[in-house]
Amino acid sequence: MSATFERELGQALRVAREAGALLKENFGKSQEVEYKGRIDLVTEMDHRSEELIIGRLRAAFPGDGFWAEERGREAGTGQSDRVWIIDPLDGTVNYAHEYPVFSVSIALQVAGELVAGAVYNPLLDDMYAARKGGGATLNGQQRRGSKVDKLEQALLATGFGYDVGSEPDPEKNNLGPFARFIRVAQAVRRAGSAALAIAKVGVGRTDGFWEGGLRPWDMAAAMVVVGEGGGLLTDYTGAAPDLGGRQLIATNRRIHEEMLLVLAAGVHGTRTT
Repeated sequence: MSATFERELGQALRVAREAGALLKENFGKSQEVEYKGRIDLVTEMDHRSEELIIGRLRAAFPGDGFWAEERGREAGTGQSDRVWIIDPLDGTVNYAHEYPVFSVSIALQVAGELVAGAVYNPLLDDMYAARKGGGATLNGQQRRGSKVDKLEQALLATGFGYDVGSEPDPEKNNLGPFARFIRVAQAVRRAGSAALAIAKVGVGRTDGFWEGGLRPWDMAAAMVVVGEGGGLLTDYTGAAPDLGGRQLIATNRRIHEEMLLVLAAGVHGTRTT
């Protein structure tokens, strides 16, 4: 293991590109689709991409463990405290409908700490990447979060969980926060790939992101990009985010407190305008 995780990140970049090429090659072709829930689906390309990624990483780092969306958790061998967290196709619903927004997300966690991450958009050939202490990059160029310091000038992104139609509480299904943010921010986007939406904050393409209902593989790699890009990551209370906690706010730091206040308004019933 390299102390700077350069080798690990380099391998993640190569594997993400290879998986992305597979997804791009088959984009728009007929797919076998299975339903894990009413609106939660998986395609054959989710499985093929995941098998490719795990196979390549296991060959490069034989003792490491894996935590992947479709296969679940697989412990490493021996005393390894290294786990690769993988979303082989983030934006499956988009992919199945030929909506051109999806990504491959690969992160490395060591002893509970996220140390490297790559998020790849194969249709645009955009690679968001970062490693501990190495800064954030977009297509190999160093980038930082934006300098926007007012929520009214901020471009935000979010998403909705698969329970949006079944969860009656608007604060839990995100309809409440969305309604408040759309009134106070410059604009809000919901494109359907959380990994891409979060990673954009770390390189200054957007200013902030929030969402509940996230899974570890949705956010792990992009969190490294935001952190190394100088951004701030918390849960909805302002505490350090937990991969199992399902909540994330990612910002350029400058608008973080304003975003926390908007989210808290739904809990305390205070006004945001």
